[in-house]
Amino acid sequence: MNEKKVADSASIMTELIMPNDTNPLGNLMGGNLMRWMDIIGGVCAAKHAEAHVVTASVDHVSFTRAIELGDVITIKAAVTRAFNTSVEVYVEVFAANIKGHENRRSNHAYFTFVALDDDSKKPQKVPAVIPLTRDEQELYDSAIRRRELRLVLSGRMKPADASEIRNLFANLS
Repeated sequence: MNEKKVADSASIMTELIMPNDTNPLGNLMGGNLMRWMDIIGGVCAAKHAEAHVVTASVDHVSFTRAIELGDVITIKAAVTRAFNTSVEVYVEVFAANIKGHENRRSNHAYFTFVALDDDSKKPQKVPAVIPLTRDEQELYDSAIRRRELRLVLSGRMKPADASEIRNLFANLS
């Protein structure tokens, strides 16, 4: 199985915020945004894995800036790291007015997807990621800590076994 560059599966999605996407205050409903983030994250993960994928987890979706009726959002997704049968995907959301002005980053999250074999629907191995830029390398390096934290919080790893997280805090003292 060949390794893949981050750019090989990076994906972008654009949406115009319409009245049926908003709450009574005229802002995009968070559930609609999360749905779009999941879709583009899944497309990105599937391109990397060359397989169907399912969402395994979503880490801390931030809602830092409101997205309003009539705004245009651009959602970017890129694989940060591949593990045995899963990939972590970083999803960022940018909003601007219809003229492309007032561009702002409004949201981000990390999604984990598991690749499935077409026949058995069981998890299958995924290609490794080749980070090329400094930003890609930083996301790649920190992905192991995010993975350990996810596993600890889900009860699938004992905190004492989370060596990367433990080392992070040991270096702070």
